[in-house]
Amino acid sequence: MISSDDLLPVGLEDALPQRARAITEAMRAVLDAMDAHGYDRVRPPLVEFEKSLAGRMEGVATRRMVRFTDPDSLRTLALRSDMTVQIGRIAATVMAAAPRPLRLCYAGDVALLKADQLDPARQRLQLGAELIGSDGVAAASEIVSVAIDALKGAGIGNISVDFTLPDLVDTLADKALPLDPAAREAVRRELDTKDAGGLTAAGGEAYLPLLYATGPFAEAVEKLAALDVGGVLASRIAGLRAIAETIGARARITLDPTERHGFEYQSWFGFTLYGEGARGALGRGGTYTIKGSEEAATGFSLYMDPLLEALGSRPAEARKVLFLPLGHDRDVAARLRAIGWRTVAAITGEEDPAVLGCTHRLDGDEADEIS
Repeated sequence: MISSDDLLPVGLEDALPQRARAITEAMRAVLDAMDAHGYDRVRPPLVEFEKSLAGRMEGVATRRMVRFTDPDSLRTLALRSDMTVQIGRIAATVMAAAPRPLRLCYAGDVALLKADQLDPARQRLQLGAELIGSDGVAAASEIVSVAIDALKGAGIGNISVDFTLPDLVDTLADKALPLDPAAREAVRRELDTKDAGGLTAAGGEAYLPLLYATGPFAEAVEKLAALDVGGVLASRIAGLRAIAETIGARARITLDPTERHGFEYQSWFGFTLYGEGARGALGRGGTYTIKGSEEAATGFSLYMDPLLEALGSRPAEARKVLFLPLGHDRDVAARLRAIGWRTVAAITGEEDPAVLGCTHRLDGDEADEIS
């Protein structure tokens, strides 16, 4: 019987065997894909000083973090809400002298003080890769390719990549489409919500055509190029075309140049990843600057819950499970495990192998199928 003392806080849950196994297999596939591209895994701590977690990236809100006082230092500690900032700290401090570009990857849980309406989870498994030392087209092309390979390795099909230009408003507002600094945030917000009326009311009438430069990449990028006043976006558009060319037919590419949700600390390039079977985004990435060291970087993050959702409709792979009776030959059992068998050993001698999920029973050195 479950009592009220056994209930978990809202937004937290246990991963029972089937789900835990799916998480492990997907995580291993993603990490293997990143390792194959030369990314070394690091494991930063779950808890850091709040100031450190908030000080390496723009737009990191400490109000979303679970915070508490360290009884040793009496400073405020926080549970990480994003591992990307920790990779930035590692790159800027203990690995500052490592050769560049520095390729690091990670997998670990992050925690939020309060979930949002679209995603009730307050603990999430985040996986990702960061290329430290460059935010150019070549770096962005590599990161997008690694992200696609990671999703494919995990078994995701029909992948889509949506490009965006996070600093688009600032780039245009400086000269091409002048905008008062006080009005820029309102214009960004209305572009984000795709509200034409709100955009006009915010003083961004000149930005209205950007709302329609969206959709399949080949068409949308032409619309964006036609709106490029004075060529201020020429290098960015050329970069987008180059990145798209490296992707080729491996994924469907779309463009939404004004999208900023989830790209608060990105610089010139951002992207969102989608896959068949997932209702929302599988992950996001792009270019950014590590505060403090002011070093350019490019990376992406994936989240396990939507990834498992995309994989959920796939039947679980049938496994051969071998029941080991009391007094079985341990050398034989070890040899069978080495070639892929999963074994379940008797403890009392009263067990029913079928009830325990076994498909075979060890008889001497033979595995007999259970009928």
